[in-house]
Amino acid sequence: LKLTNFKNYEAQTLMLSEHLNCFVGQNGVGKTNVLDAIYYLCMCKSHFKTSDKNIVRHSADFFRLEGNYVTVNQEEKPQIDKIIAKVQPRKRKDFERNQAVYERLSEHIGCFPVVMIAPDDTLMAMEGSEERRRFLDNTLCQLDNQYLTHLMHYNKVLAQRNKLLKQMAEARTFDEILVQSFDVQLLSNARYIHQKRTEWMSDFQPIFESFYNQISGEKETVKCVYQSKLTNTDFETLLKENIEKDRILQRTTVGIHKDDLKFIFNDVAVKQFASQGQLKSYILALKLAQYELLRDQKGIAPILLLDDIFDKLDESRVEQLLELLIDKKAFGQIFITDTHENRVTEIVNKFDMEYKKFVVEYGKIEITN
Repeated sequence: LKLTNFKNYEAQTLMLSEHLNCFVGQNGVGKTNVLDAIYYLCMCKSHFKTSDKNIVRHSADFFRLEGNYVTVNQEEKPQIDKIIAKVQPRKRKDFERNQAVYERLSEHIGCFPVVMIAPDDTLMAMEGSEERRRFLDNTLCQLDNQYLTHLMHYNKVLAQRNKLLKQMAEARTFDEILVQSFDVQLLSNARYIHQKRTEWMSDFQPIFESFYNQISGEKETVKCVYQSKLTNTDFETLLKENIEKDRILQRTTVGIHKDDLKFIFNDVAVKQFASQGQLKSYILALKLAQYELLRDQKGIAPILLLDDIFDKLDESRVEQLLELLIDKKAFGQIFITDTHENRVTEIVNKFDMEYKKFVVEYGKIEITN
């Protein structure tokens, strides 16, 4: 992995373990930035909702990332790929795979699956539906490039429809036929997205329940339920029924952009009754189930990024989690950050697993083993 002008790194090259990599150091020194660089190379954007102009190192006008990937699946020989991201904020973003530049960044999404688990993941349960849809879309875009294409088209048309509704309200006029011309473009995209979300959730639920039980060791019942008005009513009908409401509110009030996931714990909402420990276990189980489905459906083990894992779980649960990850041969390359220099490695040393430990000081990383 090579970082140039990425966040607080001017230039850094790392030779990584194919199994486990531990990054330790104080808060704010750049541990999470390393994980985000790996995520960026896989997903063409930061895990955190920030623009590229906030990623480039202070006083620099570009950043560059390079990753050498060895992809191993069950049927073929290992494949080596060099991925390079060259980014000039507000000007240009190029991704190269083995020196060939992608025409569209969307072609790269899903080639190297990745799952990141970070402290702010609990916002999925505590805030609005946008974070939960982001979880759904992040997974399905890595599994299905057509899903990503339909989602991009849907969001583009949705923005155009909303802009039209606002313009007509400002002009004190309304052209229903013109609005319906956008509806036609929404329909096919929405149907595909809804179908894929429904299919994926039926596979996801039993795996999620299994991981929760393994992590928590407790007997609560947990569910994750997909909620969409398109499940019971045709989207075209919904648009027609709500066109007057859309006119008044100047925005599209129905569609897959309103879908949600309902997080249930012992038959009640997670955010209302789950303890902090139970909430963290719930979110962690969601992400590990996401990982397992990506692995099963793509045939390769995703990269797993665990940021500040001790913020999520107490030490005994972290040990239980690492035992689960190490014992399950299906897990591939893992990255962990921690603020305590020896805590995570003391746990790892209990298991027979090769690993590398990196000490991070502001903008500089040194390997210690």
